[in-house]
Amino acid sequence: MLTIYKSRNKYPDKLRRIRYHVPETGKLLTFITNNFTLPALTIAELYRSRWQIELFFKWIKQHLRIKAFYGTSENAVKTQIWSAVCAYVLVAILRKRLDLEHLSLYTILQLVSVTAFEQLPILQAFSRDAYTFANPDIRNQLQLFNL
Repeated sequence: MLTIYKSRNKYPDKLRRIRYHVPETGKLLTFITNNFTLPALTIAELYRSRWQIELFFKWIKQHLRIKAFYGTSENAVKTQIWSAVCAYVLVAILRKRLDLEHLSLYTILQLVSVTAFEQLPILQAFSRDAYTFANPDIRNQLQLFNL
């Protein structure tokens, strides 16, 4: 049973504490579950699998730039993830084929999102002088620190 007053009131049922020693790292992990039928090793493996899923979603948020899902159905989530994975793979292919190893995938995604609707050759979009003006006097932009 939970011992803290607020926790015990919110979950008054019995719980099971499982300790698992990880042989590879030597860590002692403790899990709490309300499942009294499965063996302790099975519970530990389920938590390990769950952690892998958490790491996968962390990777998705960091690399695929998915902050929230637009739909809640299984099909909507799968569609959004597959679309983001396809975009990520296309950018990785673009990076490899154009020899843009000096740019991160995040930087390339940013440049593509900014220049998506411009009529600009793709190689020129990734060059350092992509946005220099032919005649500097025509610019309608103020100089900052004479850069």
